[in-house]
Amino acid sequence: MRETIFNISGKEEFEKIALQIFKIQSRGCVPYAQYLAQLEVNPDDIISFDSIPSLPVTLFKSREIICGKRSYEKIFTSSATTGVTPACHYVKDLSIYQESFLKGFSIFYGNPGDYTILALLPSYLEREGSSLVYMANKLIEASGKNESGFYLYNYSELCQTLLKLKAKGERSLLLGVSFALLDFIKSFQICFPSLTIIETGGMKGRGVEISREELHSLLKKGFGVESIGSEYGMAELLSQAWSAGEGVFKTPPWMQIQIRDLNNPFTKVEDGVTGGINVIDLANIHSCSFIETEDLGIKEAGNTFRVLGRIINSEIRGCNILLEN
Repeated sequence: MRETIFNISGKEEFEKIALQIFKIQSRGCVPYAQYLAQLEVNPDDIISFDSIPSLPVTLFKSREIICGKRSYEKIFTSSATTGVTPACHYVKDLSIYQESFLKGFSIFYGNPGDYTILALLPSYLEREGSSLVYMANKLIEASGKNESGFYLYNYSELCQTLLKLKAKGERSLLLGVSFALLDFIKSFQICFPSLTIIETGGMKGRGVEISREELHSLLKKGFGVESIGSEYGMAELLSQAWSAGEGVFKTPPWMQIQIRDLNNPFTKVEDGVTGGINVIDLANIHSCSFIETEDLGIKEAGNTFRVLGRIINSEIRGCNILLEN
């Protein structure tokens, strides 16, 4: 199954494998099976890819979303504001996650060995269980460059490293959480046109929220670049969507996005209509591949999509038909 997932060649094959995984997870993942029973959905009646129910992501906060026997190599946890329970993703096989993000990165940005990779992820480095830090660490290792590495709040050192890389003409990539990138350019502004910047989101709880367009405008000016890339991922997923600029995301072949009606979460909307983002991540073979997120988005032509923000009162909305026991 694993080899098949990472070698998907088209939509029909994706849908076929998604249905196969659904049949397994609808019985092997107990919380998902209970959720389907609560919806009065018989897995045997699901014959269409579009009719597979998605599990509310908030269940990762209260249930162990594991398919089969309870065993795991790592627990990834979501970032959470004070007083909010973080989500936990029990990962049975870390090598699947590693294969997913390395192949995904290579599809959209090329070989990590071609870059010096710098990671500015202060808040994530300060807690345990960050899937983003795990990914960044492996990308830094794959880079193999002496200057590659993590930065906490040592912005002056980061600035000096960037200037050195610019002077040497090194192909460089800066992966950073949004608030830290903004904090950096408040103190240091450089002109490094060839620098690849990928923001990973992360403004929640950091004061006034700003749009991705405004964020990118500020970062382009602060770093002297023409575009800002983005990464869309979460602890509950083992795959990421990537954007080369303008906030337009694309998924790797083993991941797809659906947009649901905000008034009826079991109905999908057409392209161009704003709604809630559902993610189908086939790399989640040992947990649940069908996730209803708390993000607002819109799907566009060519299987691309935009993330417009969080759904208002998503914490409340996610509790309407959740398991109580």
